[in-house]
Amino acid sequence: MRGWLPYALGAVLVVQLAGLGAWQISRAQEKRAAQEAFDRQTRFTRFVDGMDVKPYQRLSAEGVFDAAHQFLLDNIIVDSRYGHYVLTPLVYSDDERVLIVNRGWIERSGGDIDPSALAVPAGRVTVRGRAGALPRAGFRMGAPIESSTWPLHAVYPTLDELSAYLGREVQPFVLLMEPGEGPGLLRRWAPAVIGPGRHYAYAFQWFAMAVVLAGLLAWNFRKRGYRQ
Repeated sequence: MRGWLPYALGAVLVVQLAGLGAWQISRAQEKRAAQEAFDRQTRFTRFVDGMDVKPYQRLSAEGVFDAAHQFLLDNIIVDSRYGHYVLTPLVYSDDERVLIVNRGWIERSGGDIDPSALAVPAGRVTVRGRAGALPRAGFRMGAPIESSTWPLHAVYPTLDELSAYLGREVQPFVLLMEPGEGPGLLRRWAPAVIGPGRHYAYAFQWFAMAVVLAGLLAWNFRKRGYRQ
């Protein structure tokens, strides 16, 4: 039985390596589908509370910016520089869910945030952008909100956590404000940081390791058989 144990463990490892390769291919297909969905959306649709929103769909939403309750997402890196995404609630009416608008990126400075970077138009506005999501981290340490005064500094919060601090429900997506709209914050929206090509390369590596290991196991088993 002991003689078969290395082969059993090796076979399990081969299956795991092949599974990792298959997972990378599925991730590549997801990224490609996301990129196609991103490129396919060309026209803006007027957003109405409760409507079915597709990923990366271009929308125009109407409401009033809640300038007094903004969030600053910390540790967002753009061009090797640290900064913040500015999230501003857009309120249509008191009986509808708030729409969180990602108005773009500002660079982190040593002191306080420049108030002009957080300024929003007064009164009712129409905002255009794409349906997106909050950035996510593989692992988050500590509390999602790091300050007690507005604007609140946050580290990879969820929509439910933003809702709790606002004290009202929010829409199940984030509106990624269209470049060129409103104040000149930096906006470079893309569906994926790692493109599908990188995932295919990773898949090739995992499959290659599985093939090499399977070959070594087969060669060793055949050699062992000849000796017996």
